Amino acid sequence: MNKTFIRFIAVGIANTIVGLSLIYLLLHLFGLSYWISTFIGNSLGACISYILNRNFTFKNQGSVKKSIPMFIIVILTCYFIAFNLGAKIIDYILNLQDFISLNFKNDLAVLISSGLYTVLNYFGQKLLVFKNENMTKKQLENERM
Repeated sequence: MNKTFIRFIAVGIANTIVGLSLIYLLLHLFGLSYWISTFIGNSLGACISYILNRNFTFKNQGSVKKSIPMFIIVILTCYFIAFNLGAKIIDYILNLQDFISLNFKNDLAVLISSGLYTVLNYFGQKLLVFKNENMTKKQLENERM
């Protein structure tokens, strides 16, 4: 594990608290659908993520104008892959269980999808959005420690 990944996880914890809280609030208190709830919750988390990951995790000095479009593409791609896959996994595993409520299935799908989203998002942001081409070898070595 390197320092960048540890910082990414710390930022992810903050995003998760905010995003998942909003998702479950929208799902259960307001009765919105799985897709609307997860999209809105992840959108708020994405805003927080961009600011914190740019400045804290990856310490990126690049152009905001260049990084925001790529960030949006990565976030949306990761969202649709992870949340579609998570929903399908839960649907497949629990489809035979008639006694399990849709709310419970959605809750499990959100949790699995969030984990998938975190992994995909880390690599997308590290490799595509906030790549640090200007870091010296010494700085890169320090990041790995």
